Amino acid sequence: MLSAKQLAKIIDQTNIDPKATVKDIKKTCQEAKKYGFRGVCVNPQWIGAAYGELRGKNINIEALIDPPMGLSPHFKRLETCQQAKKDGATELDAVMNVIDLKYERYDDVLADLKEICKILPTKVIIGSGYLTDSEIVKAAEIVKSAGAFCVKTATDKDPLENIEMDEKARHLKLMRRGAPGLKIKASGKIKTLKDVLMMIEAGADIIGTSNGMEILKQLKAKN
Repeated sequence: MLSAKQLAKIIDQTNIDPKATVKDIKKTCQEAKKYGFRGVCVNPQWIGAAYGELRGKNINIEALIDPPMGLSPHFKRLETCQQAKKDGATELDAVMNVIDLKYERYDDVLADLKEICKILPTKVIIGSGYLTDSEIVKAAEIVKSAGAFCVKTATDKDPLENIEMDEKARHLKLMRRGAPGLKIKASGKIKTLKDVLMMIEAGADIIGTSNGMEILKQLKAKN
């Protein structure tokens, strides 16, 4: 069993609520400092606020780019990523263009992601709930070729949110098959210690959750 400190170091505490206020974002960052989370993932408009709270701390500041399906024009995606970097982001959580992938426009997907990955260390969200098994493997292969350091499951709008955790775990294994050597981030409706342990057993290196504090409390109670 992981210690609370070890578990915190793989959790990206997340606040992508469209109704979030600057007060909410600051609270999320304060939680990250208190518990020693790996990072904080927020929408791009809140990167500056997160940077103000986390500057000088060993906590990643992560911008969620173009949810839920990565459909913005390439130039707009790059502009958003570049602005996030200027505002203080240290990582990007960028959604792959899911429609291009499904229509097998693989060269377009790869070219887009390559440019994004040059801006900051990048996790690429493949939207696995939209994809077939073979598409998940292919998406992961493209993510690795693009130069990302991590392949990630989903955003909160992904159909994956409506499936059981064991199915999400199966997707992680497919992602590992397509991108051996890359880190894997599991996210979306991960709310309990049981969920986290299932994701880790399936191969997750990083956990994205808005429920990090409660998960750590469950671990401490169990230990």
